[in-house]
Amino acid sequence: MRPDEWRPQWRACAPFRYQLAEGARWIDDRLLFVDLLEGALYRCRGLPGADPERLLQLDMPLGAAAPVAGTDGEWIVAAGAGIALTGPDGLTWLSRPGDRRNRSMRMNDGACDPSGRFWAGSMEVQAATGAGSLYRTDPDGSVHEVLDNLSVPNGPAFSADGRLMYLADSARRAITRHTVDPVTGELGRPQLFAHFAQDEGRPDGLTVDDNGNLWVALWGAGRVLCYQPDGRPLHTVHVPTPHASSVAFGGGFMFVTTALHRLERPGPLAGAVLAGSTGVTAPPARLFGPRRPA
Repeated sequence: MRPDEWRPQWRACAPFRYQLAEGARWIDDRLLFVDLLEGALYRCRGLPGADPERLLQLDMPLGAAAPVAGTDGEWIVAAGAGIALTGPDGLTWLSRPGDRRNRSMRMNDGACDPSGRFWAGSMEVQAATGAGSLYRTDPDGSVHEVLDNLSVPNGPAFSADGRLMYLADSARRAITRHTVDPVTGELGRPQLFAHFAQDEGRPDGLTVDDNGNLWVALWGAGRVLCYQPDGRPLHTVHVPTPHASSVAFGGGFMFVTTALHRLERPGPLAGAVLAGSTGVTAPPARLFGPRRPA
């Protein structure tokens, strides 16, 4: 099956350009995203042209963030070497699995599932093969390593009922699919969902739409791909800069974050957060919770 090709009329959501914009999430009629290397979390209106509001500024890389349920402006973050809660007093670390004597590690992408658990991956800063892991943070604040031997984990993304998880390993150019126990969060055995050739780019951020289709931002390829749940390709969306890093839907728009990082000759839209009109819809991002640790 040959996927349909889309060429949206992309517009930048703001005049700013980011080193490594990632983690696009739609929630409360606003778009959230991070500039990973700058340690910043931003929120902006869906209408292109609105200046983003900076919600967090950390002194370490910020891979992902999700709102904490029942709070006003508190977040769970995958940042630096671990996972933490933010609040008026700064960061409260839940776990710092990246603190290793023999490795320089940092957290990468992450997201909440429909049960309020926060899942986030870690990687070695030079993307050493097999050095990364995937961690699940339960609503009680306990952190569990659930997968190891990963290289550059991105995503994850979940089906609407939370029973399926998709996870990209960008360095290995692969996406796996796992069953998830909705009560315990335990993962089933991985199944290969998609693999990408050398010239097809690397799978980065993921999202699942309201029809259960998986959307994949392809780093280095200037494309976003859409797959049906059975793995058949459905759409190819062209992006006007090589490093597409994540994708989200909301407010009648498709959003794609991009990066200046590792581009020798960046074009005018490199590093922009892009928006294009679409009829595709997706569930809003989930919250972490409900219970916070004391």
